[in-house]
Amino acid sequence: MRTIFVLFDSLVRDALTCYGGNTIHTPNFQRFAERAVTFDTHYTGSLPCMPARRDLHTGRLNFLHRSWGPLEPFDQSFSECLRQAGVYTHLVSDHYHYWEDGGATYHNRYSSWEFIRGQEWDKWKAMVEPPLARFLAMYHPMQHPAGKEDGRVQAMVNRAHMQDEADFCCPRTFAAGFEFLDRNRDANNWMLHLECFDPHEPFHAPARFREHYPSGYQGPILDWPRYKRNEESAEEIAELRANYAALLTMCDHYFGQLLDYMDRYDLWKDTALVLSTDHGFLLAEHDWWGKNRMPFFNEIAHIPLLIAHPAYVAQAGQRRQALTQTIDLMPTLLDLHGVNIPETVAGHSLLPLLQSDQPIREAALYGMFGAGTNITDGRYTYFRYPEDMTRQMLFEYTLMPMHLKTLFHVDELRGAQLVPPFGFTQGVPLLKVPARRNSKGQPTGHQGQGGGYEDTTTVLYDLLTDPQQQQPFRDAVIEKRLLAQMAKLMQANEAPIEAYQRLDLSHMQS
Repeated sequence: MRTIFVLFDSLVRDALTCYGGNTIHTPNFQRFAERAVTFDTHYTGSLPCMPARRDLHTGRLNFLHRSWGPLEPFDQSFSECLRQAGVYTHLVSDHYHYWEDGGATYHNRYSSWEFIRGQEWDKWKAMVEPPLARFLAMYHPMQHPAGKEDGRVQAMVNRAHMQDEADFCCPRTFAAGFEFLDRNRDANNWMLHLECFDPHEPFHAPARFREHYPSGYQGPILDWPRYKRNEESAEEIAELRANYAALLTMCDHYFGQLLDYMDRYDLWKDTALVLSTDHGFLLAEHDWWGKNRMPFFNEIAHIPLLIAHPAYVAQAGQRRQALTQTIDLMPTLLDLHGVNIPETVAGHSLLPLLQSDQPIREAALYGMFGAGTNITDGRYTYFRYPEDMTRQMLFEYTLMPMHLKTLFHVDELRGAQLVPPFGFTQGVPLLKVPARRNSKGQPTGHQGQGGGYEDTTTVLYDLLTDPQQQQPFRDAVIEKRLLAQMAKLMQANEAPIEAYQRLDLSHMQS
């Protein structure tokens, strides 16, 4: 068996033609949907980027115990499980967070890997004295760095080295993937994990993709929204959305080249192709830009998943309504190669769903460390928040005390204590470290952009009557049922006591 697993970052589900989008040119995602089984009710689990990837690697939620961080010594990565079973695994990615402190243990789980440099504020091109005055004149004030140490300076330096389309990261990432396929397409028993940081911001695409989306905007470069409330003009909103559209169309184009490659060499007969993302992105919907800070509306949490398998060509073009999550990808990838699924895995293999639609869970839990705890049953979404986001205590449970870009500070570690293991830690005790707090006094592990969580009000949405989540409401009967499901899932994931206390659910802890 051979598998190609393609993961984009911030791939907005409803922007894709195969999910009903009609304003962005994505013919190749549509073309793949005609060969694949498309999952209509697929959700993320832990957010944002690296927590989502830890879910992906381990097949279990991690946001109840940990913020952004690396794989832990007790974590069982799908790639390492495959490798130990004799499956060759190769990672090609320009997702530079893998090479920061908070992601540094993921890529080494593969048999081999290739890192494409230059995305966002990857510390790629060196410039001791960047021309800040020239940069400030080139870019919209939203994108101006807050001082010389701001990562946006590095991003501007990197971008100066991307003049031709071949210099951009997405084309280089796919080229490296094709290099692997050229060398290995006649071999058996391998998995290629091809991962693109795009269409993550900044939304920088070559002119030939951008020209499809005129916005009428006249001004300096505006393609990188901050995570904040929308305060932009209609022209600025149009420009940012147009730049996202251009970048997504570039992703579609290069994904189409992969489909062409599979056609050319008839790989469909013996190679599975899996396509998904980590999360979506708000482009001024709900009056917000970005992710992390606001409630996790479906634009962020409801994500695409498509799978084509040579044994299920008769199901090509079909759709599935079963409620699935990112944690299901790990056991699915193992199952594709006949590798046993570890007992610590909470997700479900999706191979049976390729044959026919069938329920695999009643509800799905998703969220971000320190933010709301959210649940959906496919009909309703329920965002549950503490009454006071600042008057709660959270702890990081870890043996790898690393944040996004730094190690835990010694001041944080002075409050650490060694605590007994959880069931998923394979008998290994853990450090229990008080979570650091953001500028609003809210406990969180991820400092993020903009100063903390907002709109932290417990609400329900009925996706049947209100699919755009514009009409929040409360209903005691529905909430009681969803809270019971939430508590059940928290118990199954061994949520610590404070995870219940902050949500006023201590009485539901078993």
